[in-house]
This record gives sequence, structure tokens and C-alpha cells, in this order.
Amino acid sequence: MTARPRDAADGPLLQVRGLEVHYPIRSGLLKRTVGAVQAVDGVDLDVERGTTYGLVGESGCGKSTLGRAVLRLTEPTGGSVRIAGEDVRAMGPEALRRARRQMQMVFQDPLASLDPRQSVESALVEPLRVHGIEGGPSAWRTRVRGLLDRVGLPAGAGAKYPHEFSGGQRQRVGIARALVLDPDLLVADEPVSALDVSVQAQVLVLLQELQADLGLTYLVIAHDLAVVKHMSTTVGVMYLGGIVEEGPSAQLYARPLHPYTRALLSAAPVPDPEAEATRERILLRGDLPSPADPPSGCRFRTRCPWVQPTRCADERPALRVVAGHSTAQRVACHWAEEIEAGTVSRADAA
Repeated sequence: MTARPRDAADGPLLQVRGLEVHYPIRSGLLKRTVGAVQAVDGVDLDVERGTTYGLVGESGCGKSTLGRAVLRLTEPTGGSVRIAGEDVRAMGPEALRRARRQMQMVFQDPLASLDPRQSVESALVEPLRVHGIEGGPSAWRTRVRGLLDRVGLPAGAGAKYPHEFSGGQRQRVGIARALVLDPDLLVADEPVSALDVSVQAQVLVLLQELQADLGLTYLVIAHDLAVVKHMSTTVGVMYLGGIVEEGPSAQLYARPLHPYTRALLSAAPVPDPEAEATRERILLRGDLPSPADPPSGCRFRTRCPWVQPTRCADERPALRVVAGHSTAQRVACHWAEEIEAGTVSRADAA
């Protein structure tokens, strides 16, 4: 598989503005709507061409729903999604089908995402047939064999079925299927979470090599902070349906601003025994609130160690730049400056 020239047009490849995914809650014999599960609620993000945007957060924060909504695998209920300037939400069925060539997904569970009745070659040829790619069956099979070799699978892999592969090999098949239409954008939802650690590293290296060779743009969704740091150009931290902090990977990991980001990083082990023994752990109170009834104001306030009696419960903070930090790093916290300076007391202090 050879790289094709990517559109060098100005602006991000992916632009998301005010994206919402709300699932109605119905009750009674007439199934009246009595509320909504706010899985994704007002998300803005940009992904520049040829870069990787890493989306991180604990289970239940809405990151996988966001990834699926970007591709309209889950229908958004509000906001806009633009890929290469085209409004994905405004597309009809035929236009959306054609746009699928530009945007593909690598799923968390490769076995569940592959048809057990189809051989690997058949599964990879099918998208080429559906989209009417030029060349015909003989050229399609040649293309598939080259792609399987490119992702590190043996020559006979095309004739086998999904259950005949290991987990790492199945994920390589999933990556090959996502790449067979030569997309611009790849959404990878927990692409290595189901794999052994040694295999995780191999798959991550493969994804980086493919990005460098083919000019791909990635939206990587993960709960593993190490994976996100290793892969990402920009990192977005998600909590209860919204982005609470965003910035360049190295900068955000070195100097986190949001209390939730600080707590996540304090829970991640470091490979230095002395640093591990002396560094501060930030323990969060309680469980993640229900997205059907999120807290008023700042959604993190019910678990925040620095919650304050003013503003936190009354006003939902917007992403903003903090004085003294790069304009590329933004945080949704009313008290980010004071927390960093140590001028506000911790609510969980003894």
C-alpha cells in the first residue's frame, strides 16, 4: 500500500463544535420523555491533519460515544461535525456512504467487530466492492494482500477466519480493514486495551508507522494515560460528557491545570521507585455522577478536592487559557490559577 497525496487545505481535518449526544429517558404507558442521559454535552475539538488527538477519561465519561458520534455511527442530537470542511451531520444517506471512505474506525474488540463467517480476505474486499473501487476482484485481492503484509500479517492470513488469530493479530486485521479504503481520519477506540502489554507496544508502533507513511490523522480514545501520552500530539481530558482540559501532550502531562487531570496523573504509576514513594496522590471522593442527572455548575465539583463555596455550584466553567501558560493549553476550571499557586484551600484537607 502506497501513500497518496493528502489534501493540504488550510484548517483542521476534523472540527467538532457543541457536539451533543443525549439519550431520552422514557417512562409510563405512553413512554413520555422525562429526562435525558447526557452522554456527550457540548464538546468542541479540532484535530489537525497528520496529527493525533488523544481523548482520555475514566469509564463512563462519554469518550467512546463521542468517537462514534463523530463518524455518525451514533447519531448526534446537537452540534456540528466537519471533516475536511464537509458537514457530516447534514449529509444524506448516499453522501454519508461516500464520505465513509474518508473516515474509518478501529474498534476496541476486534473479534466482535469482524464477521466470524467471513474470511479475512472477504471482509477486506467487501468495502472495496461496496464503494465501487476501480480494478475489479483481481486487483482488490492484490490490494488486500499487500495491506495485510503492511500490517505485519503472514501471507496466508487472508484465507483464515477471525477465530484463528491471536488478539494482536485480530487487531491488525481490524486496522487493515479500516485502512483498505485509504481514509484520511482514523478513530481508534481503545485500540490496545484488550491486548497483552508486549503486544500493545507492537500495535502502537504499527499505528505510528502507518501514520508517518500514509499521512493519517488519528483520534485515539483510551483510558490508559501512558498510551495517550505515547501516541498523541494533543490531549483532551473528558469528564461526564465534556472536555475539562486540552493541550499539547508534553505540556499537559508536565503541568496539568485541572484538578481531575491532576488526579488522573497522580494515580498513574511512574517507573522511578523513589519518585513513586514520595509523590502526592490525589484521591477523588465518591463515584462518577449519573449523566442523567449531572451536578449543577462544574460537573466535577462533587468529587473535586479544591471545590469552593462560590461559583463551582452555580456556573459551568468554559475552556479558557490560563495566564502564564501557552494559549494551546485550555482548562475548564474557575480556580485553576489559584489551585496552581496554592492560594485556595483543599476541601478535603484534614
